[in-house]
Amino acid sequence: MRDPHAVHSLAALEALYGEAVPASLQKVRRDLDVPSRDFIAHSPFCILSTRGADGAVHGTPRGDAPGFVTVLSGTELAMPDRRGNNRLDALRDIIGDPRVALLFLIPGVGETLRVAGHATITTDPALCARLAEQGKRPATVLRIAVEEVFFQCARALLRSALWGDTPRPAGVPTAGQFLKSATAGAFDAETYDREAPARLAANLY
Repeated sequence: MRDPHAVHSLAALEALYGEAVPASLQKVRRDLDVPSRDFIAHSPFCILSTRGADGAVHGTPRGDAPGFVTVLSGTELAMPDRRGNNRLDALRDIIGDPRVALLFLIPGVGETLRVAGHATITTDPALCARLAEQGKRPATVLRIAVEEVFFQCARALLRSALWGDTPRPAGVPTAGQFLKSATAGAFDAETYDREAPARLAANLY
């Protein structure tokens, strides 16, 4: 059944929303700065999104001890492929289309981290050994060349109350710290973070 209210053009879409908040544009990076690295180091879980050559799309969970995704450099990550059911949906997709997106989450933290780039599947012995867990090496490792990085604000997780009363872990970078890094320090992170709870509460809906 055809939806007469469906939106099919960018012009129609943009007419429904206001201008993008400037900070949401400033925060986008092409590399892994210190807050991004710290966030990944604290994250025990991420969702890996892929699209195969046949057009099929998948979002698959990936998880292990915090920091299981390793920062190899300012523009590269390594993700071990732990034991599973061998459907290999994401890996099959990457063979056909190497573009990937990652969404990192940390229990107790409202912000998430979005990373996009291109992935290569490798059996590099040294890398597999480095990412071994409980004496077991991953069959393969994803080397992800990072092309876009930015944090997502806490509204979605606040609305969902996903973490309940789980406390925020110490050492996880704040939204203000991300923005300060993105603007080369020309940002009042302390004030931004102090005002964040009231600002987010007033704009959840």
